Amino acid sequence: MPKISNKGQNMPESPIRKLVPYSEKAYKAGKKVYHLNIGQPDIKTPEIALEAVKNNTLKTLEYSRSEGSEEYRTKIANYYHNNNIEVKHNDIIVTTGGSEALLFTFGSIMDVEDEIIIPEPFYANYNGFSTASGVNVVPVISKIEDNFALPPISEFEKLITPKTKAILICNPGNPTGYLYSKDEILQLADLVKKHDLFLIADEVYREFTYDGIKHHSIMEIEGLEEYAIMIDSVSKRYSMCGARIGCMVSKNKSVITTALKFAQARLSPPTLAQIASEAALDTPQSYFDEVKTEYLGRRNTLISELEKIEGVKIGVPKGAFYCIVELPIKNSDNFAKWLLEDFSIDNETVMVAPAAGFYSTPGVGLNQIRIAYVLNKESLIKAVHLLKEALKVYKD
Repeated sequence: MPKISNKGQNMPESPIRKLVPYSEKAYKAGKKVYHLNIGQPDIKTPEIALEAVKNNTLKTLEYSRSEGSEEYRTKIANYYHNNNIEVKHNDIIVTTGGSEALLFTFGSIMDVEDEIIIPEPFYANYNGFSTASGVNVVPVISKIEDNFALPPISEFEKLITPKTKAILICNPGNPTGYLYSKDEILQLADLVKKHDLFLIADEVYREFTYDGIKHHSIMEIEGLEEYAIMIDSVSKRYSMCGARIGCMVSKNKSVITTALKFAQARLSPPTLAQIASEAALDTPQSYFDEVKTEYLGRRNTLISELEKIEGVKIGVPKGAFYCIVELPIKNSDNFAKWLLEDFSIDNETVMVAPAAGFYSTPGVGLNQIRIAYVLNKESLIKAVHLLKEALKVYKD
């Protein structure tokens, strides 16, 4: 029979979504499952975005421009201006989610067998995007003992080869919640200029920072214009994951011109979703203030409850809404399945994301999980209680 490609066979499963069949079985068995596994916010989408679609008077749902409508890109540029990022509409290509922005970026700056250095743990789909692009991820490990801070620049330099084309960071980080300082961004900026590399920053969680710490974008750094590529998305900012609208941003004209060819090949980003996303840009600041306060309260609740569990280590997040937790177990993949198949209290259990899938180094992160604190405080307290009781009886 015909064979599947090597690329297809090597394509990694999502560490988050591969456990869905187990959760479905748990539901069918009548269990309530607390989902700490996926970054799907329960925050309401701004009404202004929903109304823009509901009240639209379009007669024909046409293609948009391949780079996204000029009106929308102009409004995005204005949004960035209000965040101290000075770009023009023609520095922006609208994409089908941040995922497509990353795929366009990889395709534009790297060839098959080229290398990209990424601090790990990192967003699991970076592995998938790299496989799809034929690119090799070269990890530099950040440690929970350091709260996942940027590894020493010397560790990056050791890994740079003639095949290295870029360094990729997520800021604030998924899955760690780590927020890079301005000094750390400047260190990376100096490194990529020294070695003539691109610096890619996935900044989709820009609004979610805590403890009075400011987010610093790579697009703010003077002298980095030809090296910086920013990835963005409406998914988490406006709780619009299903819109599938993102963008890539760069002042490097060759990067944008090349990425546009990839955008043309897929024709255009979705028109209705652009309409909703453009309207969402008029969301009042009060919305973000309330959401940020809510997430801060959830983070504090989560950390407080986790600290009651003996033998756990916690990477305390300073941004986004994720947390890496090290458990007193050997294999969190087996533990996550066991939670759904064999464990419950009063017919309730919890679903977590095994953290090994957020690394590319084999054997690292096996005893860690990622928690997304996208549930209300009461549910978080209950979920961590279930986790605590489960660890008392679980046998590796």
